Amino acid sequence: MHPTSHSGHVWLRGLLSDADLAPFERAADLGARPGARLVPDAALRAVLSPDGPLGHAIAGLAPGARPVRLVAFDKRPEANWVVPWHQDRVIAVRARAEVPGFTAWSRKGDTWHCEPPETILAAMLFVRVHLDDQDDRNGAMQIAPGSHRLGKVPAAEAARRAEEIGGLSCAAARGDVLVLDMLTLHRSLPSTSSAPRRTLRIDYAATDLPPPLEWAL
Repeated sequence: MHPTSHSGHVWLRGLLSDADLAPFERAADLGARPGARLVPDAALRAVLSPDGPLGHAIAGLAPGARPVRLVAFDKRPEANWVVPWHQDRVIAVRARAEVPGFTAWSRKGDTWHCEPPETILAAMLFVRVHLDDQDDRNGAMQIAPGSHRLGKVPAAEAARRAEEIGGLSCAAARGDVLVLDMLTLHRSLPSTSSAPRRTLRIDYAATDLPPPLEWAL
């Protein structure tokens, strides 16, 4: 599943209206907790469904893909952070099971996470829904376009490989949606502005996990 072109990303500019964003905003109302894992309510599931605006758009890019993890980020002056160049190589599952190729098990809250084989990551997408205008001043994400084609990159090499490719700042307006291949190298610099930078990230997969493993959502 590589719907995002050679660069590993595609923009869906202005996809979501204020009404569409309302359930995302309720989900993002997390105080100062960055990276909070969420369970979508009925209103949010409706937006994510194939009949909803976001679900319909993703189905056009990656038929059969469904949400498997939802994470909120609320970067602001009292909850600011920096994340160096990296790949997200962790998935959320319903329960731990010893299956070959699934490693680095950890438990975050009530949810088990692990690193799956590269073949699974290479067939996944992550989608960013922007609830606020974002640019370099308030910590917009940066990506290394095309870096998903490198496969798994050791953490110690991530910065060098990203710098070889060159970073791209993902400036966005409220309602914009960015779709990326899961293995895209990316980073997040701290905000130097008082403007909010709320984002919801949704991971998508089009295949089931090998039993008895199951996606968390």
